[in-house]
Amino acid sequence: MEINPQLERISFLIGTWRGHGRGVYPTIEAFEYDEEIDLAPLGPKPMLRYSQSTWMPGTRDPLHSEIGYVRPVGTDAAELIIAQPTGITEIHTGTIIERRIEFRTVSVERAPSAKEVLSVERRIEVHEGRLTYELFMGAVGQPHQLHLEATLEKSK
Repeated sequence: MEINPQLERISFLIGTWRGHGRGVYPTIEAFEYDEEIDLAPLGPKPMLRYSQSTWMPGTRDPLHSEIGYVRPVGTDAAELIIAQPTGITEIHTGTIIERRIEFRTVSVERAPSAKEVLSVERRIEVHEGRLTYELFMGAVGQPHQLHLEATLEKSK
């Protein structure tokens, strides 16, 4: 399938990625998780469909999921729009540096019953068939800091 030429700059993200991560935050016990991220062109449109899910290693009990879109902007930028079933939505702008994108929130919105999240930063890099990321967050009265990091391998 041919992809929209506007996606060329972020085409390194395309694929299904699976692997393992770990989470830390002052308000919770450290934890580990397995994860799958799928990034695919949305037909001829200039955007990637993004879906993510995590589960407990060994049991496959679900932990988290989110869906959204990655949209290229010009030659060195992208936008990331995410919705989570926890009632959080995120809009990010990002800078593309070779095969790395650094996203920072423009806005985080939440449903009235959702936990407070004030800021999110996502650093994603693809190198030699591996996608690595770090997610930083400022939430529930805590300053902006590392929350998640993972290494995923391309499965298709």
